[in-house]
Amino acid sequence: METQMTANSKQSTMSLILVPSIITLAITILRTVGELQHWSPRFFSTEPGGGGAIVGISWLPVIFGIYFAWKLAGSGELTTSPLKALGLDILGFVIVAGAGFAATAIAGKDALPVILLVVLAAMTIAAFIQFAGWSQLTKTLLAYGIAARVPVIIVYFLAFQGNWHTHYDAIPPNAPQLAELSVIRKFINLALLPQLFLWIPFTILVGTFFGSITGLIANLTGKSKR
Repeated sequence: METQMTANSKQSTMSLILVPSIITLAITILRTVGELQHWSPRFFSTEPGGGGAIVGISWLPVIFGIYFAWKLAGSGELTTSPLKALGLDILGFVIVAGAGFAATAIAGKDALPVILLVVLAAMTIAAFIQFAGWSQLTKTLLAYGIAARVPVIIVYFLAFQGNWHTHYDAIPPNAPQLAELSVIRKFINLALLPQLFLWIPFTILVGTFFGSITGLIANLTGKSKR
């Protein structure tokens, strides 16, 4: 019985993230093509970090966090305390901010690798804490985050291998020493580690924030099923 319930839960999660994952993949492909074709920098910036380009997937956790929470609430998967989930999410952001501030103060602003590792660890811990709140929403956001970021990791690898001159293989100006690394080490430092331990936790934290607020609204409006 427990195995069947687990299978049903996984199936529900996969069906819930299917369309959002396809949309996210389509945007990733569009952005890659846009940068390779040198389309408008406002929409497809090749600057390190993306330069705040409009076409991107980093803002999607806001939309899909709301979407996932609303769908889960409607199917009876709402946490008994959206306020608890919201509080834990805020705690997660505090942990990340505190870790970044402490690492900068102790190691110094120039110790970028050390600061980055500390922040990545803090992001991972903060994301893990969310399971103590609205666990089903956290699981859904984790699954979506993996589905969203694995294609990006592949694009990063191809970009470094092919020297595409896109934001995917751009070297941050404050870390010129990274340009001297091998392709594999660049990929690990600038793509694999950040995508796994920064952007997936980011997806969980941001999605949980807006999802928890959505859960509160679902409770107030009677949308949630118990």
